[in-house]
Amino acid sequence: MHPVSVGNIKFGDRYPLVLIAGPCAIESESSCLAAAGSIKNIAASLGIPFIFKSSFDKANRLSADSYRGPGLKKGLAILKKVKAKLKVPILSDVHCVKDIPLAAQVLDIIQIPAFLCRQTDIVLAAARTGKVVNIKKGQFLAPWDILPIIKKVESAGNKQILITERGVSFGYNNLVTDLRSLKIMRDFGYPVIYDVTHSVQLPGGKGTCSGGQTEFVAGLSRAAVAFGCDGLFLEVHPDPKNAPCDGPNMINFKELEDILKQIKKIRQAL
Repeated sequence: MHPVSVGNIKFGDRYPLVLIAGPCAIESESSCLAAAGSIKNIAASLGIPFIFKSSFDKANRLSADSYRGPGLKKGLAILKKVKAKLKVPILSDVHCVKDIPLAAQVLDIIQIPAFLCRQTDIVLAAARTGKVVNIKKGQFLAPWDILPIIKKVESAGNKQILITERGVSFGYNNLVTDLRSLKIMRDFGYPVIYDVTHSVQLPGGKGTCSGGQTEFVAGLSRAAVAFGCDGLFLEVHPDPKNAPCDGPNMINFKELEDILKQIKKIRQAL
């Protein structure tokens, strides 16, 4: 497996499982700092490496009325402050090629959203920054379809690649996880992350916004770690029911702590 590292955090079989977590979108500087601090403390108490995730712009919402976040410049300024104050690596998603130069000045991992994973220009632009690139496999792709996208990143001279499984479309407004995809994609030679909370999302399940089934988050987390993955991606919020976006598929801090305790034991057993 190609070595992939972010600062002191390393991904792979020989290294601890990595947690990528945070609220779906940035709501304010204070809430972002508070969430990142709470998650960092939980992860540190369990000895789990932590990378903070939150989006400065959710540009792929179904409705124009959906909350998108503070935008590029303000959002990156907030993430930069989180990074400096809490000393944690930062991951966020980009939706436009023109946003990548600014984003690369702050982000440690540039994430290609699932809906954009086949868009060559944005994949290549992210790859050329030399940053770690996290490719989220589209809900419409088979696991082996990710290989040509990996080749795009490699063609730019970048082998700092993560692949993220986030479920596959299963009829209308539903997703299902095929755990075989974790092994299929890991066999391409790069670490694989399992995005648990987006895998329980019900896209468009509430008409103009997504629903979710968080009752399956703990079980799927345990299953993925037991099956074999290099990290878990979990969207976490202090009050998911009142979150401005992705509330139905986010978990709270207590649920996060309980899940991490369980998956740490499974990882150690392996």
